[in-house]
Amino acid sequence: MRKAILVAAGVITALAAPSGAQDRPVDVARTNEFTANTREAVDRGLAWLAARQNPNGSWTNRVGYKLYEDYFGEENESVDVTAISCMALVSAGNVPGRGKYGKNVALGVAWLLTKVRDEDGYITHAGSRMYSHAFATLFLAEIYGMTRQADIKPKLKRAVDLIVNSQNREGGWRYQPIPVDADLSVTVSTVQALRAARNAGIAVPLDTIQRALRYIIRCAVPRRGFSYQAATYDNGMNDTRVSFALTACGVVAMCSAGMYDSREVRDGLNVLPQYKHSLIPGKLHYYYGHYYASQAMYLAGGEKWSLYYPAVRDEIIGRQEPDGHWEDDVGKAYATAMACVVLQMPCEYLPIFQK
Repeated sequence: MRKAILVAAGVITALAAPSGAQDRPVDVARTNEFTANTREAVDRGLAWLAARQNPNGSWTNRVGYKLYEDYFGEENESVDVTAISCMALVSAGNVPGRGKYGKNVALGVAWLLTKVRDEDGYITHAGSRMYSHAFATLFLAEIYGMTRQADIKPKLKRAVDLIVNSQNREGGWRYQPIPVDADLSVTVSTVQALRAARNAGIAVPLDTIQRALRYIIRCAVPRRGFSYQAATYDNGMNDTRVSFALTACGVVAMCSAGMYDSREVRDGLNVLPQYKHSLIPGKLHYYYGHYYASQAMYLAGGEKWSLYYPAVRDEIIGRQEPDGHWEDDVGKAYATAMACVVLQMPCEYLPIFQK
């Protein structure tokens, strides 16, 4: 009973009000970690991204699916990479009407809005799935919260409603917008989208978040991190894999639901460094894992952040290509956008990344 009360209190606290950098003092130590060398690397990466934006506002990347440790897809205009590329630009202070790349962000917003299906609010293109919908919803919610751009709100509301309506009976989400199955990697992206939407003033049912939180907790494996799917046996045992990326996902999902200091979060943060060896540069889980790990460690702060960020920062900068882009098996635009988001985590321009 006590745990249930704490869960409810945490959820309500998390959804109570929009976040904002102006509400807290600047952490000078973290700002100093964003070095001149980091700024230069990000500037080159953003310039590369901006130069490769399509005239219609989208970015082209491999659109497809992962199978075990590999990624398969074909080149096409990409919903999720467009959203993440815009997030990378916004992380440098660019929004529609402001900043060096403000026009690029505005074009990205406009293209994504054309991909919101009228009949159900699903944001999809070229067969993209719930991952893409969630990243696009997250980005549109961030932009709406920053700018109050009027044409975003109705489509954002429909996108949020689709997430709410496609939650499965366990409390999670999977690849398609139908309430059948669930996994943690899709669920974290949808929970973050809902958090961003609620912060921007879009109604999100409390029951949806509470059910999601129960599912995420069932993905926690004591003293081992988080697994791909929830416990499947009556005795609570979990037979699905635990990894660096999934553990980072679990920590971020719990924090997005307001549970910043739960046992599951503490366990996840403590074991996360043990799994870093499993990240293989050039494979899809490398930037995906660091995208969530950088958020998890930034929220944790202190020694965990100071041990994590400088090492990963230097590692990522060292992998930048001479023309400014990064690479992995998902695609150059994806890897470059993700790398720029991770490197800019201390800058706190995106509300969803603020502590």
